[in-house]
Amino acid sequence: MVDWSRFKLVLTGLLVIAAVSTGVAHAKTNASADSLATISVAELPAQGAQTYALIAQGGPFPYEKDGVTFGNRERLLPASNRGHYREYTVSTPGVSHRGTRRIVCGGKPRAPDACYYTADHYASFRRIVP
Repeated sequence: MVDWSRFKLVLTGLLVIAAVSTGVAHAKTNASADSLATISVAELPAQGAQTYALIAQGGPFPYEKDGVTFGNRERLLPASNRGHYREYTVSTPGVSHRGTRRIVCGGKPRAPDACYYTADHYASFRRIVP
């Protein structure tokens, strides 16, 4: 026989946990440009400095996906309209694929407002300062 009072208690607990989890996920906010750590161009890996220079030149870029829209789904970069950010691959020596390093820039393609470096495939970003 089913103990309905215990069933209701367990179900209520699960609903509370789901509501709290959803609230925490929705409470995540976009970073501000000032809240992000910085990295200078000189501190970037050599391949990052090369990619940064290519961005200023407008290419040509070695990877087909370089320059595609970056959606900022992680919401770690400052909030902006869709299409504001573009991503570029920073090659990793010894890796046969694109690897995890990227530069993401917002604004005009050859004169971005700001660029950010990630070495861990969008888990964290540092704002690039000249």
